[in-house]
Amino acid sequence: MATVALTELLGAPVFDASGKPSGRVREVALAPGEDRTRVAMLIVKTKHGDRMLPVTSIASIDGGIRAVNSASEWPPTDGAEGLLLLERDLLDQQVIDVYGRKVVRVNDVDLHQESAGNRTVLKIASVDVGARGAVRRLLKGIVPAAALNVLLRKIPPKTIPWEFVDLIETDPARRVKLKISHERLAKLHPADIADIVEELAPDEREAVFETLDEEVAAEALEEVEPKVQKAIVESLDSERAAEIVEEMEPDAAADLLADLPQDRTEEILVQMEPEERKEVTELLEFKENTAAGRMTTEYLALPLNATVHDAIETLRNFEGGVETVSTIYLLDEKGRLAGAVPLAKLVLAEQNTPLLSLTQEPLISCHAGAGEKEVAELFDKYNLLTLPVVDDDGKLTGVITSDDVISLLRAKL
Repeated sequence: MATVALTELLGAPVFDASGKPSGRVREVALAPGEDRTRVAMLIVKTKHGDRMLPVTSIASIDGGIRAVNSASEWPPTDGAEGLLLLERDLLDQQVIDVYGRKVVRVNDVDLHQESAGNRTVLKIASVDVGARGAVRRLLKGIVPAAALNVLLRKIPPKTIPWEFVDLIETDPARRVKLKISHERLAKLHPADIADIVEELAPDEREAVFETLDEEVAAEALEEVEPKVQKAIVESLDSERAAEIVEEMEPDAAADLLADLPQDRTEEILVQMEPEERKEVTELLEFKENTAAGRMTTEYLALPLNATVHDAIETLRNFEGGVETVSTIYLLDEKGRLAGAVPLAKLVLAEQNTPLLSLTQEPLISCHAGAGEKEVAELFDKYNLLTLPVVDDDGKLTGVITSDDVISLLRAKL
């Protein structure tokens, strides 16, 4: 299987079926809607204007492009609707390397040349992000091809397989036409997505968050630096921003909206579903540097007479974050905090075991108005995973998780 670089194809002479020179390669095009890997056509510059030469009409690529028909049969180029042009859309452009979890710039593109019957097939194999591609482009046409190839062989390749590349397209209309999504990116850990997003320009960040699934976008947004987080939400339209904010943990959503201008916050809240809007609005009333300002209202709580069976059923139906499931809280008939059961104790207990018999002592909690320092000290002293927050009457109002405390401490660094 032969490999040819995109920059070797660009400018290469094109010969028709009779062997007559008919033009030079101006562009190499994919039709992502049909095949994301296979080259669909070459755009050839001829004396009669740009023409489209389908790859199915190419006999060979060797010292030039040889077609199986005459140039008069190549249709004129009628724009690049639905086409990804490799020079224009890839060379020198930033792409996302989902395997290396970073943003890289493309210096060249490696294409595999295959034979299918009497025809040639071109497929994108990888993108070159190293010095080899840059040197090839820099010295092309300046030094003899043979000498250049000797030099290139001495430069170690630095490539990313095409299947690990996610494209960035800021134009919404082109994203749809080219069927560009970020399915590969979405499979990464939210923290890795956040790191990648922070490397992008503002309009590129917006493009990524426009195409990510709402739940994935929400998890990633929670990991992004506050300033970048705010900029991303402000760049999105209110409806899209609301869809993402609804999927965030209530405390994270409240912290984010509290940093936005009031009118922008109200625009987003109006677009949110009533239940999520109510949760976030309640949290917005608390000061951010208090326990209540750091807590989430998504937690596991059951009445004092609940059993292990009840706890398991509640776990099955719980839709909150994984951080809050480490402890199940017990409440009396007035909603006051009465006990805490570590999740680990459920594993070996019989289904009819009363949860009250599995409670952990001492029962640690803090008041809604407690300061950040007190919260951090309680987590440190008792090695907590979660900390329940109570009001003046001892009623459970929310839970602070360990990741909230880590975020708090990082902000102080």
